[in-house]
Amino acid sequence: MKKMICSVLMVMTAIVAFAQTDSSLKWQVTVKHISDSLYELKAASTVPSGWHLYGENPGIDGAETVQIAYDYENANNSAAISFSSNPQQINDPTFDNKKVNVYTGSVSITQQLKISGVIPEQLKGTITGFLGKKDEFQSAEDTFSVKLEGGVAASTDSKKLKIATIDIAHPANDCGTTAVIEKNSLWSVFLLGFLGGLIALLTPCVFPMIPVTVSFFTKRSENRAQAIRNGVLYGFFILLIYMLASIPFHILGNVSPEIFNNISTNSWLNIVFFVIFIFFAISFFGFFEITLPSGIAGKADSKSGLGSIGGIFFMALTLAIVSFSCTGPILGSLLVGSLSGGAWPLTSGLAGFGLALALPFALFAIFPNWLKSLPKSGGWLDTVKKVLAFAELALAFKFLSNADLVMHWGLLKREVFIGIWVLIGAGLALYLLGILRLPHDYKGMKISTGRKIAGVIALVFTLYILPGVISTKYANLQLLSGFPPPLTYSIYGKENVIGKGLEANVVNDYDKALQLSKEQHKPIMIDFTGWACVNCRKMEENVWSQPEVLNYIKNNFILVSLYVDDKQKLPVEQRFTYTTKDGGKKDIESIGDKWATFQAENFNQVTQPLYVILDNNEKLINHPVGYTPNAKEYLKWLTCGKETFLSSK
Repeated sequence: MKKMICSVLMVMTAIVAFAQTDSSLKWQVTVKHISDSLYELKAASTVPSGWHLYGENPGIDGAETVQIAYDYENANNSAAISFSSNPQQINDPTFDNKKVNVYTGSVSITQQLKISGVIPEQLKGTITGFLGKKDEFQSAEDTFSVKLEGGVAASTDSKKLKIATIDIAHPANDCGTTAVIEKNSLWSVFLLGFLGGLIALLTPCVFPMIPVTVSFFTKRSENRAQAIRNGVLYGFFILLIYMLASIPFHILGNVSPEIFNNISTNSWLNIVFFVIFIFFAISFFGFFEITLPSGIAGKADSKSGLGSIGGIFFMALTLAIVSFSCTGPILGSLLVGSLSGGAWPLTSGLAGFGLALALPFALFAIFPNWLKSLPKSGGWLDTVKKVLAFAELALAFKFLSNADLVMHWGLLKREVFIGIWVLIGAGLALYLLGILRLPHDYKGMKISTGRKIAGVIALVFTLYILPGVISTKYANLQLLSGFPPPLTYSIYGKENVIGKGLEANVVNDYDKALQLSKEQHKPIMIDFTGWACVNCRKMEENVWSQPEVLNYIKNNFILVSLYVDDKQKLPVEQRFTYTTKDGGKKDIESIGDKWATFQAENFNQVTQPLYVILDNNEKLINHPVGYTPNAKEYLKWLTCGKETFLSSK
């Protein structure tokens, strides 16, 4: 589902870009200082020949006037836009020939705006006009930047984000390497994708297709060799289709290496995913069915009878489409979980997922007698689907938690999050034990032994996480490590919980860490982390919590944790436009913008966690490392960094 949303966003962006080139509307903008915080903005433009610009049209939905939005959150329009001339009235076919107010030729508008708080020296914004021509309708956007009288100049010291003394290829010592971490990470995502594919095989949308499809190949083939060839080819195309789905994300990666992290931590997108997964969960519970438009599946299915390689491909595509109602939520979880790592982890995960789906079809085509050993489709498939519904419900609140963390809303503190999962776990246990009935269940239905065992396991898990709600002493639940909010994000307050154990030693500003490094003659350990980073929480709760690691960091390093997904805005005077090493321009407006760019520019990495050790002259001591769940290996890397620092003095 998230893949679909990203695709829609890309298409919408392309449509907007096309509209702008087809009907350009460029504005010349000036600004006048009226009083302390009040400014008057004037903009002039020329409506393209043959088009008309919509003015004020109250009561007609869609026929909107020009709108001005500002990049600065404290700038707001204090009055309605006024036009310098009177509008024309036309009968517009776009709005059922209703009379609408429009402008043609030269047009000028005036907008008063008020700025609260600090006034920036430069104000950026977007003017959106809505254009019509006969039965055509388009929006045209134009950005602007004006200098405000009396404003505070933004930071000009953008060079702070690039440290000239760092040579990522030649650290002082060769210990530690990110290459192994990245390779292991790809394999981990692949295995997770493979596991997701195996789960998808057990859903009612996929499992019954195995014997039907394999029987089709064996009966329609002239001999066993052809049946095997067709079955293997069918499996290969399933794998290929899922891998091809990641291609758009490789294109996105060429636009900006940080785009995946921005997508996966965007608060509003996470809220959208929360709603979507709630929707999926309700469907899995059996209250309604989710299906793609029948025309899509019909077109793919019509091609599947070609009796050729092309026909087999469209058979595989038909499977991918018709099984979407079951595979979509699993794919969505995989997509979100791997997006922050970039396009290649996503490709790896989709390859694992596709391989798990493809293997049964290929293997049963080679060994058709195995079909006799498959369990018959029945009520157990409905049980699997409803168990997945509870899982989707739990994952939905993970998305909401991501949004809450990066925006610091304080809605889902750790104990609240765990409490919700306790309710979901209890509901799952009651369902599996036959106490809670859902659609298609009936009173007195037989509960299998396997289902009862699964119910007991769900109950034990629920009891295991229950103490995390009522007592912070038991809040460090290793089985959930990384999924709930951090230990310090607690309803009881930071001072009442057992957190990293390093809170008093952590700073969140690199310049301050550098100053402390020089004063205390200790190396700097940079922790590139994120509020919504699962592996970061696992490292803090499972590796940093080990006494030998905890004490070594506390006694030997200046620890600076830099949150790359923090959406809190920087003060106006600290915002600037940065020129990257590739020559691109990037607006640094939030804390996350600053530290994500700092990481990418200096260490060629955009994934988290990433750990870096520098000396007090800002030189790289050893290779940075990423997620390292083995505490001994991590301590070995720390020791190497500290000893190299001492030997260089």
